[in-house]
Amino acid sequence: MVIQAGLAWRRSLAEIGALIGRDKSVISRELARNRGADGVYRARFADRAATANRARPKQSKLQANPRLARRIEAWMDEGWSPGLIAHMLVADAGEDKTEHVSHETIYRALYVQGRGELRKDLAKQLSTGRTRRKARGSADRRGPAIYADAFTISDRPPEVADRAVPGHWEGDLIMGAGNQSAIGTLVERSTRFVILLHLPGRHTADEVATAMIDRMRTLLEHLRRSITWDRGSELAEYERVQLQLDAPVYFADPHSPWQRGSNENTNRLLRFWFTKGSDLRTWTGPELRRVQDTLNRRPRPTLGYRTPAQALATLLSTAEVATTP
Repeated sequence: MVIQAGLAWRRSLAEIGALIGRDKSVISRELARNRGADGVYRARFADRAATANRARPKQSKLQANPRLARRIEAWMDEGWSPGLIAHMLVADAGEDKTEHVSHETIYRALYVQGRGELRKDLAKQLSTGRTRRKARGSADRRGPAIYADAFTISDRPPEVADRAVPGHWEGDLIMGAGNQSAIGTLVERSTRFVILLHLPGRHTADEVATAMIDRMRTLLEHLRRSITWDRGSELAEYERVQLQLDAPVYFADPHSPWQRGSNENTNRLLRFWFTKGSDLRTWTGPELRRVQDTLNRRPRPTLGYRTPAQALATLLSTAEVATTP
């Protein structure tokens, strides 16, 4: 009504805007949109027109581009996050903004059901299965005497912390339902390259040590400088690991998962496949290799969107050049 009255009083657009706290450009756009066919602005007509425009359904970018939606679904089926997908779409398409979507758009497509943009089941793949943070008990039930003579994380050389030197690994177990099954995980700190340990039995100290030695002994010597592990009884045979791999094993402080941040983050990503409460004994060795390879081919923001496989290949090629006479 203020705009209609202001026009009747022959006030300028700037004066009308000042009366309602809006810039004159807002008043100009309102007049351009909602004048009548005779060129006269009527407040009631404008209000009805604005309501109709708001109610009109607008097609989203993913509805208009089903091929792009299917591409996003394929990446999510491999465990990619909406943020990573949004970045890689920009990297691939460049200036073609028709192939860009923000991570907020992907989240809306997942959570606002009935839009018909992305498969409904994909929303479940964003969750690690935990609805709230799990508080750790205050008591240390893992038998600290096992590691009375072991190296602690405070004994690690400074080169490990800055990630400048490759060959330093972090490890832990991903546990299945009732802690009756497990998969071992190892992450190289510099490249985030992942190795999975197949533990089809009872994941005893002997089985964990044997699997670790078997998988890591094929690495070049400069790519197995040290291992940092959680303070769990599953690595009670750490001295055998040190001897066979010629690499020291360091143990993190109790209840300090941030001291193995790369491994903790990787285990979170791996829960896409190894869901909480499932029986991990159903996974075969070849299946674990496929999961490992899939994750090692995923671009990582911490690597400038290179993949761990690319980062490791660069290290290997650099080593070959350095040793060539």
